[in-house]
Order: sequence, then structure tokens, then C-alpha cells
Amino acid sequence: MNIAGRIALVTGASSGIGAATARKLAAEGMTVGLAARRHDRLETLVSEITKAGGRAIPLVTDVTDLVSCQEAAKSLIAQFGRIDVLVNNAGLMPLSSVDSLKVDEWQQMVDVNISGVLNATAAVLPQMIAQHSGHIFNMSSIAGRKVFTGLSVYCATKAAVTAFSDGLRMEIGPKHNIRVTCIQPGAVKSELYDHITDADSRKQMDDLAASMTFLEGEDIADSILFALKSPARMDVAELFVLPTEQGW
Repeated sequence: MNIAGRIALVTGASSGIGAATARKLAAEGMTVGLAARRHDRLETLVSEITKAGGRAIPLVTDVTDLVSCQEAAKSLIAQFGRIDVLVNNAGLMPLSSVDSLKVDEWQQMVDVNISGVLNATAAVLPQMIAQHSGHIFNMSSIAGRKVFTGLSVYCATKAAVTAFSDGLRMEIGPKHNIRVTCIQPGAVKSELYDHITDADSRKQMDDLAASMTFLEGEDIADSILFALKSPARMDVAELFVLPTEQGW
């Protein structure tokens, strides 16, 4: 399926998987709305994409705020008339054991990883329903299917994303011609690990990184492209993308 000329909104676009996805989509001829909180990072990425011959616009957005998400969607629609793709990528992973009681970090994960997905989805759905087409990508994780020590709350948030994706696909797919794909990566190089304040959990991730080669953000972007370019008759409901060495 040819995706050139389509309009995408990518959350968490200032780094990692989000930035890699934005670059890939722009290289395929899509216009990309870059949604994140760090304006300087967005401007740098817009410049990079523009120099490469692509088109992107910065949209300073806080996914935990529904109005902020709605304003980002409205801006894209006002400039380009539609939204064809949403990549719900924004996420946090400040891992810790439950008995360390980092309640503020738990709440941050719930706000970004769950509410952020719901807010961005709610912001684009009216337009996708009106145009009777669209494709929503929700970034879950292998942690949404398998629970790991020290990742209890993170796993719970990603399990919620996986469940929501299934229900969303069933409710809006046949009725509104909107495809939904849940991406579930294994270990990926990312700034997410910089958010870990718990020493034991940080060591756990450092040990994992020392024992295997992590995926790159570009690998996940390629997986998104695969689902996006699939024939209209085909709905790629879930994609597990794991490092070759990750035997989970």
C-alpha cells in the first residue's frame, strides 16, 4: 500500500522509537506531526527531516492532558485536512520493586502509558471516523504479556495498552474502517532507562544490556511500516518484535 502523502501524528517523537518512526514515515513521503514536550528536540528533528527532503511539524504536546492532545490533532487537521495515522508511542519506565513504594513514579506511568494513549486516541478518532479511514498504532511491550520482577507497575500499564488495543480494533475496525495495531517490543535501546531511579532496577537493566544486543528504534519503525503498508484487506493486530538473543 502506498503511504506517500498521508498525515501522521507520532507521540513521544523527541527521541528513541518515536523519532526513528518519524524519520521513516517522512522518508516514505508522509507528513509527520511530531508530538512531545521538548520543543528544542522537536525543532532539531524537524530540521533533520526537512534537510532529508521530508516534511514534519513540531507540536508541543503533553499526552497526559486531553486538551493538549486535541490541540495537536486540530493543528494537523487545520493545516493538512486529515489524520491518517496515529502512533501512540509516548511512555515512561521508571522501574522499581513494589515494596520500594515509589508511588509518584507509579502514577507517572499510569498517566503517560495509559491515559496518554487514551487521550491521543480520543483526539484523533473524530477525524478518522469522519473520513472513514485511519490506522492507530499503540506501543505496548513484551512486558504487557509477561511479568518481570521489578516491572510490576510498568507491566500492568502495558497490559492495559494491549487490552485496549484489542477492544479498540474490534469496536472501530469493521464499523469505521480504522485499523489498529499493537506493537510489542522486547528490549530496545532507549532513553527510557534513564528514568530509572531505583538502584536495583537500574542494575537489572544494565545486566540485561551487557548480556545481549538490544533492538534499535529503527527496528520498531520498520515493524510499523510493515503493518502500515499491508493490504487494506489485512489487519496486523499484534506484532511481537524481540532481539534475536532474547529467549522469552
